[in-house]
Amino acid sequence: MSSASKQKLNPRTFPRPPLLEKTPRHLQVKWNDQLIADTTEGYWVLETYHPPTYYLPTSSLKVPLEKNSRSTMCEWKGAASYYNISNPNKPSEVVKNLIWSYDKPTPGFKPIQGYLCFYAAEPFDCFVDGERVEPQPGDFYGGWMTSEIERSSVKGGPGTWGW
Repeated sequence: MSSASKQKLNPRTFPRPPLLEKTPRHLQVKWNDQLIADTTEGYWVLETYHPPTYYLPTSSLKVPLEKNSRSTMCEWKGAASYYNISNPNKPSEVVKNLIWSYDKPTPGFKPIQGYLCFYAAEPFDCFVDGERVEPQPGDFYGGWMTSEIERSSVKGGPGTWGW
């Protein structure tokens, strides 16, 4: 599958287990209109019934993070670590658990070791090639919904659990 493709992407056709690919797409994350992450050196994970999940190198981050004690397990990637981030303009404003990474991913996902993934949800505005994305439906998933994703093929919304 070509990362540069602008045709409609059907998540039903994405593989299981998921596919990890380097992507040249321009990925940005803003907070209160301030750019906090910016890269063309990311990865995307393509998984059946999910929009792509994007992973950005730590070098793309423009503000400090603090690892917290939360951890979750992905059957494909391994144990995820979560982070807190403070608003650089208002240090008392802290966002928790909307950024994660894999310190020791499974062998097939070794390239994203230490890369960061952001939930495309408030207070962040996430962008792919300049397009503001929406979060994947449901509060469990981290996919980034763009206009090229066939929405009827995405799980996470009401009635789609267990596809």
